[in-house]
Amino acid sequence: MRSPPEQEAIWANCFHPSGTFVESSKADVETSIPEQFEKIVCQYPENLALKKGTRSLTYSQLNEAANQIAREILNRHGFKSEPVALLFDHGINVIVAILAVLKAGKFYVAMDFSLSKATIQYILQSSTAALVITDSCEAGRARETIGPERDLLSLDDVDISLPANNLGLPLTADESAALIYTSGSTGNPKGVLHTHRSYVLGVLESPAHQGISSDDRLSLLHSVSFKSATSHLVFSLMGGACLLPYDIKTQGLHGFADWLRDERITRCHLPPAVFQAFADDLNNINQFPDLKRICLSGSVVTSAAFERFRRKIGGTTQLEVAMGCTEVGWATSGIAEVGYVFPKEGSPIGYPFGGKKILIVDDDGREVPQGKLGEIAVKSRYLSPGYWQDPKLTQAKFLPDPDGGPERTYLTGDLGRMLADGSLVHIGRKDLMVKIRGHGVEVEGVERKLNEHPQVKDAAVSAWDYGDGDKYLAAYIVAEGKSLPTADQLKTFLREKLPDYMIPSTIMFLDSLPLTNGKLDRKALPQPGNTRPELRTKYYIPRNEIEKCLVRIWEDLLDVHPIGIHDNFFDLGGHSLSSARVVSRVFEQYQLEIPLQSLFEAPTIAEMAAVIAEHQAKNLDESELATILDELASMSDLEAEQRASENNYTTTKKADGPS
Repeated sequence: MRSPPEQEAIWANCFHPSGTFVESSKADVETSIPEQFEKIVCQYPENLALKKGTRSLTYSQLNEAANQIAREILNRHGFKSEPVALLFDHGINVIVAILAVLKAGKFYVAMDFSLSKATIQYILQSSTAALVITDSCEAGRARETIGPERDLLSLDDVDISLPANNLGLPLTADESAALIYTSGSTGNPKGVLHTHRSYVLGVLESPAHQGISSDDRLSLLHSVSFKSATSHLVFSLMGGACLLPYDIKTQGLHGFADWLRDERITRCHLPPAVFQAFADDLNNINQFPDLKRICLSGSVVTSAAFERFRRKIGGTTQLEVAMGCTEVGWATSGIAEVGYVFPKEGSPIGYPFGGKKILIVDDDGREVPQGKLGEIAVKSRYLSPGYWQDPKLTQAKFLPDPDGGPERTYLTGDLGRMLADGSLVHIGRKDLMVKIRGHGVEVEGVERKLNEHPQVKDAAVSAWDYGDGDKYLAAYIVAEGKSLPTADQLKTFLREKLPDYMIPSTIMFLDSLPLTNGKLDRKALPQPGNTRPELRTKYYIPRNEIEKCLVRIWEDLLDVHPIGIHDNFFDLGGHSLSSARVVSRVFEQYQLEIPLQSLFEAPTIAEMAAVIAEHQAKNLDESELATILDELASMSDLEAEQRASENNYTTTKKADGPS
């Protein structure tokens, strides 16, 4: 990264050759999100604001739709500041609903159906949201999830005869805008409150916003239940740009490169783990002539990720590295150009911006000398007001100005050091929170859920590195009594209580946990192996060429050996990102467009082989089809089991390999 003046020169460029900036002033910080958005509507009424697939909305259409929904909300719940829960899949409708909630003078609590039912119900109870808004097609599933006591507004229920002009409600910058839930040390999510001011300032004073023009096209890959996604949403809608949602979980990485090109995306924001998987699948450099910037944030950006950027993207595209958290929003950002040399230790995360000052402090809260390691703290008057209905935690994490000024200091729990030019290097976590595929996870929260299983006497969870900066969770189990639960039983149990990124990829069974002075010695926990775990399913070898090919793909991506044809992909440590890579590899091997959802519906080798055969059959004549079907039926499971026995295969009860 260059020096601060050179960084400013980079940010000052208008990256889209035909674009112009939306000018903003300090006074704009003291306004609400709807007021800022409505200014953009007046400037660019016919510009595309949102697009997904064949559906799109102009700024004028988006504004009118949000106004009608806002009036429906007011008709049901009146004009008062209160939380409104949103339960949507990733797409356009949830963005319309966010604007509607804000225009109605309320604040939103965003959720999606990837969360477990227990988590959704906890968030609803904690937030006290009396109204839940959802998609028309998901109304039944939403009602089943939230229960009968809350008001449910389906978008089909909105009266289309309601006026579509602006409501003009007196909204101030101090009012609550969003309640964002993040994982907490108690094992339950914790709510972080944000005002209109903290959002508007984070956008208007962000270097990223200064480069956005009305001709830019921005990707939105993150769920809006995350602070980073909402910030990028506001970046786009306050700059007159077009925002294009893309759902990695359902659309997968195969086809993502084509989507970037076809939609002429100019700015793309990715978690580092997703970027690395995406870059690994690229064959040629500089495939994206419209792509001006890739932003990476959410977890550590390694030199390996930068090397992928240099080799696979390159050209005129710039790499932005940023850091923030739910409590403070974006805090630092910087451009790493192709010739940048990474530090020997840690990850560069740029320079502070947006009315925020970065401090490096010791355990007593005193600033440490330049270059010394310490905890990263963010000082500003524009931080979150604090944790929802938890003043004790707010007081512990948000420190007041000792001189009585308006600024407060948030202790991030991250370790770092400040370089001579004022740039920041991130070293790691001070506590036990780790980043798994861009999500913050407190390992003690996972341990508590495992200890709720009746066959678990004691449990520990640790994070391990794949070797390229990505991490996975490993669980260590001491069984209650002589009856051992299987790895898939424990994962099924956890899926009912936790989101997928908190499910350990690997599970090991130990006679006892290592202790030092009566406390768990995490450093003594053994590194997981890559042997097939103990599962309820028996091991069966592949019976035909398709199954053999799939076994090779799975074993390579999951690093588990051997894999049987009836083993469940997700019980072996697979997750949404690795499943997208499986689909990409299947396309490379067979030139077949297999939907990502297929792996969720057919999560075993045998089932996936049948899906592939079915897709192949659509392009085959009857004789070729008969040959494939004969091949699939050529060996029974009994014969496969017999051959496995002849090969003296035995399972191990000690290890479950990483994904």
